Amino acid sequence: MHVLVTGATGFVGSHLVPELVDAGHRVRVLVRDQTQYEGLDGVAVFEGDLLDPGSFEAALDGVDAAYYLVHSMHAGPDYADRDRRAARNFVDAADDAGVERAVYLGGLGEERERLSEHLKSRREVERVLSEGTFELTSLRAAIIIGDGSSSFEMVRQLAVRLPVMVTPKWVDTECQPIAIGDVVAYLAGVLDQPETAGETYEIGGPDVLTYREVMARTAETVTGRRPLIVPVPVLTPRISMYWVGLVTSVPKSVAYPLILGLKNSVVVHDDSIRDHLPIELTPFDEAVARAVHNPAKPPESAADQSTEGYSPVAGER
Repeated sequence: MHVLVTGATGFVGSHLVPELVDAGHRVRVLVRDQTQYEGLDGVAVFEGDLLDPGSFEAALDGVDAAYYLVHSMHAGPDYADRDRRAARNFVDAADDAGVERAVYLGGLGEERERLSEHLKSRREVERVLSEGTFELTSLRAAIIIGDGSSSFEMVRQLAVRLPVMVTPKWVDTECQPIAIGDVVAYLAGVLDQPETAGETYEIGGPDVLTYREVMARTAETVTGRRPLIVPVPVLTPRISMYWVGLVTSVPKSVAYPLILGLKNSVVVHDDSIRDHLPIELTPFDEAVARAVHNPAKPPESAADQSTEGYSPVAGER
């Protein structure tokens, strides 16, 4: 199958491309600056920007399926508008090119629970993509565990650097982390399952944890000790942002949307994807150990089109 990966320099995209190549697909990637992309042999590299119609359409010519892994959170407070425009431009170009399938990685979260602005944006992009004539497969995930994930890096640095943490009440919010290897297995796997076309699935790891447990177990894996975590309800998201900024290296433009997203419970309520792809899921502690002891090459630039999320927790895509 001829497959295009957008956001190939990002956290998820950089892991997905090798998986697709190994699966025997003919892969091409769309990047902003092809001179800065160190791809695999046999991967065709196209240069373009989804925010600039006319610059990227050639990448879609002859493509059977395309992965949409683009996220503009690193670009600043107007990320939602940029993501909306990029998705619409992609839909128009993909329809003109006759693309049959698209795969999108978004974020978990129940809309009735008043999603954060970041999660609303992730859901809006999903709705825009669903308007295309191609069949869209949407996967929704919570925090993705892996080296290069902004959300995991924020949690890891907090957990490791602070033996005592005074935190907002979001530490008791439940989430369902998933290892990057499992995310990639689902993303690549749906292409070989025609019945997943046009469907939306929730994906998560085998463990449902509070963020308090996530931080404590991450610290224990890395340092051998658990921090003392004391929730204080009066702490606001803005105060949390400054706190995270002092302790971690995660940029404020990324940290603030991530923090706001932590108020939303992000757990899997429908695991029907496992009827099609019963992959062996990675336990949380094992995923953390892999992330901290086997670091991967980081994305080339925070300004690149990427999912980071991707962390869907806030996506981060």
